[in-house]
Amino acid sequence: MDGPYYVNILQTQLLPVAKNLCGRGWRLQQDNDPKHTSRVAKEFFAQNKIQVVEWPSNSPDLNPIENVWNIVKNNVEKRMPQNVDELKQFMVEEWEKIPQETIKNLINSMKNRCELILENNGDRIGY
Repeated sequence: MDGPYYVNILQTQLLPVAKNLCGRGWRLQQDNDPKHTSRVAKEFFAQNKIQVVEWPSNSPDLNPIENVWNIVKNNVEKRMPQNVDELKQFMVEEWEKIPQETIKNLINSMKNRCELILENNGDRIGY
């Protein structure tokens, strides 16, 4: 994925949903992946008045979505998709199988995650 492809995803997927659910009172948190900090991405943020949360380059990942992606990835790998169509199908199926309780637990773990990061002087933790 490169900057233009990332911007296309933001334009077609994120922006409509964020505006619908949050109005104007939302900010984007992302890591410092090169596509996130590309010129085209920065121009997109400026043109669309998107506030991006400053995030340190080598910070521990506190975003619970990473845990969700890991669940999906592991479950899809176990099913050993044989082609792109199966991969897409399995990803959707595994995403939909994740219990809402798991999502709630990940979100509710944020306070503890932040406290552990502070206790470890910003070093990575076991989430």
